[in-house]
Amino acid sequence: QVQLVESGGGLVQAGGSLRLSCAASGSIFSGNVMGWYRQAPGKQRELVARITTGGAANYADSVKGRFTISRDNARYTVFLQMNSLKSEDTAVYFCNLVYRRIDYWGQGTQVTVSS
Repeated sequence: QVQLVESGGGLVQAGGSLRLSCAASGSIFSGNVMGWYRQAPGKQRELVARITTGGAANYADSVKGRFTISRDNARYTVFLQMNSLKSEDTAVYFCNLVYRRIDYWGQGTQVTVSS
C-alpha cells in the first residue's frame, strides 16, 4: 500500500509563490513517476507536471516557465515550486504516483490565488 501526504497549499496573491510538497510512504521502489494534477471547480482534473526517478520532467503548457517540479528520491518526496501565480491557477492540487502501472493519489491541497 502506498500513501501520499501533501502540504504547502494556501492563499496567495496573484504574482506570488507557493511550494507544494508530497511525501510518499509504503512499498515503493525506483521506477516510479511522481507528479501533480489539479482540479478547478467545474473542470476536469488535469496534469500540471510530472517527473521520473531519473529527473525527466514535463509540464502543462499553461505552467511552463512558472512552475518547477523536483524530487528527492531518497525521501520519496516530490515538490512543486509555483511562481508568478495567476488566478487561473486556483484549484485543488493532487499528488500522484504511478508505480507498476497503478495510480496512487493524495487527498489534495487547496491553492487559491486572489487577483
